[in-house]
Amino acid sequence: MGNEQEPRNELEGNDDSMYQIDFKKPCAVHFIGIGGISMSGLAEILLDEGFTVSGSDMKDSELCGHLRQAGAQIAIGQRAENIQNPDVVVYTAAIHPDNPEFAAAKEKGIPMLSRAELLGEMMNNYSEAINIAGTHGKTTTTSMITEILLGAKKDPTVTVGGILDSIGGNIRVGGPDYFVAEACEYTNSFLSFFPTISVILNVEADHLDFFKDIDDIRHSFREFILRLPQNEKGFLVFNGDIDKKEYFLDGLSCGVKTYGHGADCNYRAENIRYDDHAHPSYTLIVDGEEAGEVTLSVTGEHNVYNSLAAIAVADHLGIDRADTKRALSRFSGTERRFEYKGECHGFTVIDDYAHHPQEIAVTIAAAKLYPHKKLWVVFQPHTYSRTKALLPEFAEALSKADEVILADIYAAREKNTIGISSADLAKKMEALGAKVHYIPEFPEIEKFILENLEEGDLLITMGAGNVVDIGNQLISR
Repeated sequence: MGNEQEPRNELEGNDDSMYQIDFKKPCAVHFIGIGGISMSGLAEILLDEGFTVSGSDMKDSELCGHLRQAGAQIAIGQRAENIQNPDVVVYTAAIHPDNPEFAAAKEKGIPMLSRAELLGEMMNNYSEAINIAGTHGKTTTTSMITEILLGAKKDPTVTVGGILDSIGGNIRVGGPDYFVAEACEYTNSFLSFFPTISVILNVEADHLDFFKDIDDIRHSFREFILRLPQNEKGFLVFNGDIDKKEYFLDGLSCGVKTYGHGADCNYRAENIRYDDHAHPSYTLIVDGEEAGEVTLSVTGEHNVYNSLAAIAVADHLGIDRADTKRALSRFSGTERRFEYKGECHGFTVIDDYAHHPQEIAVTIAAAKLYPHKKLWVVFQPHTYSRTKALLPEFAEALSKADEVILADIYAAREKNTIGISSADLAKKMEALGAKVHYIPEFPEIEKFILENLEEGDLLITMGAGNVVDIGNQLISR
């Protein structure tokens, strides 16, 4: 596929680890860490295709119970004896080499696949594998494309990084023609995928605990683009506003369509306007010609451009434009993407997953279009490495809100070995003249909110950690 760079995965399986997943030849698959939202979804697809599925997790869950009902054998606790004689073992990025099941599978010489490798192998079983990549916007754009395919009765199989009401979760098992999936760049996961259609939404500095710098990130996205068939079978939708776009597009032999602000983009939006809840409508421009009006039920200008990418994919697939517009007008978002939670003491509570400065900037910009007296943001930084690497950018983006409350950093996969805290971000923001309050613990934040917010104010709980709990707790009052 033209790859010059091997994926730098955190774990290596056996030398012969690549194992072909063929839906015509179902086999026995064991999942280490089967209870996660992504792994359980892949297991469900395989069960539906007639595979024998077993797995383990450290604790029982509703997802594990659902898989048991579908026929999976699941052990609670991870032990070497759980590895019987599967044809292949699948593991998550959270599994370490000393995991007893990982070690047992390796000792027995059982083929092993990472979650990303399994997802890539599964794509080969579909006529069209649609991958949506970018530093941010993946979940929303994947969901938009899903809604369009559902509206056009195309019966897609879908794996998405958020909860989408129309499919009742984050996974949908459909027919053999369309497979729609987010393609994450972290640990170069997407370099294990085999797309026929790829969407590149943006390429920005993130995951700097893994990537060396922005050039390293650009290189990975270029390699991902080259995984498309470089012939008439491959199709790329690319944001023409991305910096150094020639680096990504030069020398490609697949089909390419661009979208964005530039007059040279194939898909553009003109005459953007908003209703009382910041939902945009716009005039669609395709190859310089007006192509009617598009109305969205999600918030903010950034979603105008997400919808342009989705329209470009739909057009390539031959979906009637009227069906596309109808589906986009119905789509009201996924959980934790500018999600309305409710009212508390007269102020409105919104929750958003934004955890990168650019995401924060567009979310705050969207919020400014929403009816409110004062805009408050409760922000929980996500990972120490991201906070330190992008500290000035975080301070600049957050300072656009009227007042900001900072919680402690959500560690996720990391330990604080670099001596960074939310207090450092507060100092940066204060230097910019921002009104910021560093309050480490959630109960104190809730108390501060109830004492200081007034009727008509807008509160956004923001971050990729558990900051959503604050809004939920307030609404429950």
